Amino acid sequence: MNWDHMRILLALHRAGSLRGAASALKVNHATVARALEGAEYSLGTRLFDRSARGLALTQPGELLLPHAQEMEQRMLEVQRRLTGLDSVPSGIVRVSLPPSFGHGFFVSILVEFTELFPDIRIDAVATNKISDLSRQEADVSIRAARQIDDDLVGRRMVDYVNAAFATPDYISAHPDLVSSLGEGAHWIGWGTDDMWIAQTPLPKATPRHKLPEVFMQTEAAAAGLGMAWVPAFLGDTHPDLVRVPGVPVGPGRSIWVLMHGDLRNSARVRAFVDFIAEWIAARRSMFTA
Repeated sequence: MNWDHMRILLALHRAGSLRGAASALKVNHATVARALEGAEYSLGTRLFDRSARGLALTQPGELLLPHAQEMEQRMLEVQRRLTGLDSVPSGIVRVSLPPSFGHGFFVSILVEFTELFPDIRIDAVATNKISDLSRQEADVSIRAARQIDDDLVGRRMVDYVNAAFATPDYISAHPDLVSSLGEGAHWIGWGTDDMWIAQTPLPKATPRHKLPEVFMQTEAAAAGLGMAWVPAFLGDTHPDLVRVPGVPVGPGRSIWVLMHGDLRNSARVRAFVDFIAEWIAARRSMFTA
């Protein structure tokens, strides 16, 4: 079986369309269409049924799918092992991280890291999607999570706290926030429901707007729309926000730095992961207080 054929089959199966597969493979639509036609001609069978709803595997396609997945895993394993053979800390490290971490926190790390390792280039992707390290979507993944279930090599760097942030003017306009448990005030909302509000020190504050990203929540709070309940190490860096006085911090999540086991001996990846660990350890109080 030809790996290129199997690669096309996997991309089309995962995307469900020619355009989606083209985007994943970073080629144009016509290239994928020709590759599929060539694969089906070479194999002597139709691999996908086409309809208005997209592409669906035929019976021969279903039969080939597990073999294609096995071939992919073997190819990725070879690539990871080759990547891990380097002994000099130079080259590119692809890093995925939540968008909110890119506002101040990650850039501060990057500045100091670049001074020590000028020959390593960081290619960062800001996403809340969990990158699949086994498929080499990234070399290193920085995540905020309570627990990690992936079969990966990684470190739990620190457990951070959340805190309430608002502008000084907003706090002055609501002088009884603590004694009233937030009555009359507003939280900048997030998530699919408002159950989290009951777990905060100000459970009587009502939600105003729902914004999916921490940086959107802090900007809304900085504009005077309400209070933001966000990771303290991020809120503390915003020039227009202060912690709401008298409101205790609450538990947040853990910061994890993860990589695939095959990359543990890669000098550039190791240098980056070790540096982050040391950087956070030296500033532990900014995450926990």
